[in-house]
Order: sequence, then structure tokens, then C-alpha cells
Amino acid sequence: MEINHILIAGDYKSIFQKYLKDLKNYQLSFKSVESITNEDLDWADAYVGFEPCEQFKPSQVKWVHTFNAGINNYLAIDGWQASQTLLTRTISDFGEKMSEYCLSYILADLQHHKLFEEQQDENIWLKQSPQALRDQTITIFGTGETGQTIAKIFSLLGMTVYGISNSGKAKAYFKKVLPIHKAKTLVQQADYIISTLPLTTKTEKLFNQTMFEAFDQAYFINVGRGQVVDQESLKSALNKGNVRHAVLDVFESEPLHKNSELWQRNNITITPHISALTDLNEAVTCFYHTLKNIEHGEILENQVDLKRGY
Repeated sequence: MEINHILIAGDYKSIFQKYLKDLKNYQLSFKSVESITNEDLDWADAYVGFEPCEQFKPSQVKWVHTFNAGINNYLAIDGWQASQTLLTRTISDFGEKMSEYCLSYILADLQHHKLFEEQQDENIWLKQSPQALRDQTITIFGTGETGQTIAKIFSLLGMTVYGISNSGKAKAYFKKVLPIHKAKTLVQQADYIISTLPLTTKTEKLFNQTMFEAFDQAYFINVGRGQVVDQESLKSALNKGNVRHAVLDVFESEPLHKNSELWQRNNITITPHISALTDLNEAVTCFYHTLKNIEHGEILENQVDLKRGY
């Protein structure tokens, strides 16, 4: 694939500065998403940025690289299969960031932070023994790079870690991995359930009434995509006790509407999609290395499988 003209959607020239010398053989154009025209797209061989412009069509370029780990905003546009356009995503330390995010809430739960805060407000001295990480069972939905990093860190802390994936293929750091249609067995055993799933036709509303009914007072954390959770089913599961608490970093529509009932529930913790924020310097570095791999015909570990949707 020959890449000469690269359209960068955003004013990121200062971030690209350290690579401009190495990119001297390419023509770069930095434009805000709103100001991109059809003429810009016709000129470009590659489109790079967090989001597609309004008139973007896959067939207009040879390669698209997103600064995000997720690619749903690009795949929502029709025409990928017919265009044969290459789509790559940013791979960074998202797994480590999400591990720290999830671990912070799990430790707060095991160490009874909320209880002791409530007791402090009431001047109550009443002991409650913390629970050990090594006694906990975790089931992670999604055994890709992110899920596997979480599994590695949690297993090194002594937790029993199971995985759920499309294939059910065994992966390092998971005691066992099962396919989604057999998830019930590992869900029932879990103290904590974490979703790192991308949004695909197979994962949309995967956490529905049937799935939540298999939860046994589990603590649920979603750091994948909001659309994999049916909110009404989640609320019902919280009311019934199948889910004892939910930590939600992602939602079907973002930002979460101010009038959403979820804000008012004391058994839900809401964070504004911050579990693994993209570091722009890392995103640009990933772009540069991907470009070099394309140039040399190397395997692209961050290439999106359009049929699978991730």
C-alpha cells in the first residue's frame, strides 16, 4: 500500500513535532474535523484522528487510523466491506489503566470503605474485617489484550480469574476461558464480573435479563462499551440482588443524560468514561509505528477485523 498524503483530523501538529523529520517524505495536512472538505478527503491516502468528519466515506482513503482503542464511531459508517480500506486502532497501556481502575473499586469494596465512611459520619466505632483479594473470583468478559492484562495483574495478586470470549480459546493468566454461550457457569461463580467487551452485533445488549439472572450477588464493572448492557435489565438485577453493585464507566449515550435515573441510585457508581483515557502522545506514537509497519509490509497487530468488528 502506497501512502503519500496523510490527513490528520485535529490541530495536533505540536504533538507530531518529534516525528516530522521522520515523516518528511509524506505530505501532512492538519485540519479540524469541522473544516475538512470533500476535496481534502479526495487528496488524502490516509485519515487519522479520533473521529470521522461528517462527510467521511471509507472508499475515499486507503487507510484509517483512529487514536481510540474503540472503533465504533468509524464502523457506524456504511461502506467498509466494499471499500477494502485498512482500519487500524491505537494500542496503548489501556489494559494497565483499566486494571488500576477496576482494582481501586474492588479494594474499596473489600476494605469496606463506604461502610467506614458512613460509620465515621455517625461517630460509630464498629469493626468489620476486610476481605482478602486472594479469596475472590473474577470473571472477565473479553480476553483480548485489555482483558488479558487485567487477568495477569489480578492473577498475580492471587485472585482466581476466569474469562469469557467469542471463541472460548484458552489464554494465559485465565484459569479457564469459555465461549459466550457457556458463560452462565463462570458467571455464577464470580464475586466480581468485569466487561471489557467491544460493541459488535454479538455483544450488543449481551448483559440482558437472562445474563443478569445468572449473577449471584456479584459486583459488576463495565469498562468496555455501554451498549453491551441493557440498562433496564441491569436496574432489575440490582433491585432483585443478582447484582449487588455496578460500577459504570461507559454508557449507551454519552454524556449520561442529567435526568437519568442511574445518577440517583446508591448501588451504582458512575464515572465519565475515564477508566483508560487515550494519551495523545502514545496515540501518535502508535500511528507512526503503524505507518512504518505498513511501509515495510509488516504484520499489523492493531488492524481491525471488519467482520468481527474489533
